[in-house]
Amino acid sequence: MVLPSQLGFLATLAALLSCSPAATLHVPTIYTRALDGPEALSGSYDYVIIGGGTAGLTVGDRLSEDGKTTVLVIENGELADSDEINNVRDRVSWNAEPWWLYNITSAPNTELENRESAVIIASVTGGGSALNGMQCVRGTTDDYDRVCISNHHPKKLQTKCPASSTMNLIGAPPLDYTQDGRRSNGRELVRRTSVAAFGDNANSLFAEYQFEVFTKLPGVGVPEDSGAGQTGVYWYPTYKIVVDAEGSLNRSYSRTGHWDGLNRANYHLITESKVTKIELDGNKATGVVFRPSQADGGDDEFTTVKANKEIILSAGTIHSPQLLQLSGIRPRKLLESARIETKIELPVRNYSTRPNRRDDFDDPDFITWADELWAANRTGPWSRALWNTGAWLGLPVVAPEAYESIAAKVDAQNAADYLPTGSDPTVIAGYQARLVSLAEAIRRSNNVFYSHYFSGDEPVNYFTYEHPLSLGTVNINTSAPESEPIVDYRTYSNPVDFDIMLELARFHRRINVESPLLAQFDPVETSPGLNVTAREDWVAYMRRNTEPTAMHPTGTCAMMPLELGGVVDEQLRVYGVEGLRVVDASVMSVIVGANLAGTVFAIAEKGADLIKNGAEQCR
Repeated sequence: MVLPSQLGFLATLAALLSCSPAATLHVPTIYTRALDGPEALSGSYDYVIIGGGTAGLTVGDRLSEDGKTTVLVIENGELADSDEINNVRDRVSWNAEPWWLYNITSAPNTELENRESAVIIASVTGGGSALNGMQCVRGTTDDYDRVCISNHHPKKLQTKCPASSTMNLIGAPPLDYTQDGRRSNGRELVRRTSVAAFGDNANSLFAEYQFEVFTKLPGVGVPEDSGAGQTGVYWYPTYKIVVDAEGSLNRSYSRTGHWDGLNRANYHLITESKVTKIELDGNKATGVVFRPSQADGGDDEFTTVKANKEIILSAGTIHSPQLLQLSGIRPRKLLESARIETKIELPVRNYSTRPNRRDDFDDPDFITWADELWAANRTGPWSRALWNTGAWLGLPVVAPEAYESIAAKVDAQNAADYLPTGSDPTVIAGYQARLVSLAEAIRRSNNVFYSHYFSGDEPVNYFTYEHPLSLGTVNINTSAPESEPIVDYRTYSNPVDFDIMLELARFHRRINVESPLLAQFDPVETSPGLNVTAREDWVAYMRRNTEPTAMHPTGTCAMMPLELGGVVDEQLRVYGVEGLRVVDASVMSVIVGANLAGTVFAIAEKGADLIKNGAEQCR
């Protein structure tokens, strides 16, 4: 068997960027190949892509760039022409319009006092890249080695790989920061890419102090490049493009790079259309059934489109597994409960998402000043999107006296004890392998467990636990299969997560409240308060205040061997199904310690190469 670690596209590829610069401040409003409805469809397409998000549009662009190969992308959300998406102003866009998000609420979380949480998933053309914080952060080389875990002895990925030639960063922080080594090196433009620009946050005084505090810690380095594949403290770019002579900035995302301005007769996009099933003829995927997103589901509303070559599932970590299940692919017991015929047997795959913990502080004078600068000339801190600098650290740095005992606890764990009752044996085996890998990661400084962005102004000062041990689940609602899937985060279902989160919280307090360098700013911990020191008090606080997700879920269609609960092979092909691949964040076997947009662009680029190479071999 060819092992997933041989895929070779993740070691240095997570910041592969999309996009060509837009021509004007406003996104063009004429899209000649965006279809008005099913009646405008061709009878069939070479490739049908389910999902017009970060990965889907990237794959669609690459497959259609020869001008001959016909491609249809089916997107649930609208093709939005909105300044709420395009303009950059210290924010994400997912809270701008409610219809740009799926309306999903998680199952009650047992370890979070049965709290339910919003499942924040984009439903708009461009997907998460249209609504996120535009942060261009790559994981470490160790992180990407573990993404391709194939067994108890993960292979190392090559640090240079074919698709890495498309990777680049354009732009740099101000000169005064490049002079003292705090920089992100530019790279030569190799293919059409986006501008990953730096914002004025690089001049934030308090952010500079935050930077200095971390650099004085033992074991914390300052990598030469924000994509150097190392933990440490560094500046990094954001996904923005310059759109006029005055230097105005817009969001750069999959739509601006992989749809706008292409105008290819062979590249079609139909929006506001919900895919309900992948059609199978035996074990071959032959077509896709969809209906209007807001329709009631009458028989006359469904449309079927055929795929001559392949179907590419890019619906994301939450909806890709749901569509496999709705199509009769995995697992039999669940499908029988939903009265769906099982056509291909695969296990239920669990998924990872990273939690946040928050501490509050505020500075109204700074916010007023930043508002005035933005109103005057669109400069100042708000022009940065969200942040431009931060720390990504391993557990040996954060908890030098505790990390070994934590790793030993993980070594001793039996995977079945921390998964839902009745989990498939292959999933248990895969989780056991994952625990072995994570125990090793805990002991290594180049695996990110703690991340913290240096805002210099934010009223919310939070950190993110990047590699939680607990796994959640995504399954169809057996009583209403075509409704939104049931998402169970299962936060803290592995109790060692409490141990790790406690060490991260104590470290965060030491950095922000006890640092002599920051004492001049009179920092005050408002939550949980310095009186909270005992483990039981910390755990009680965590149960009340942990956010179960930082909106970067992965792993529901993992690229792993079938015997370890994998769903796709090293070519991203669904096991047991001909002509069906998954190309999105769901194929990552474990989450990486970084924002996922760059990694998903990389997966999409590599996925497109795999598809095209496979088509060439079939000629």
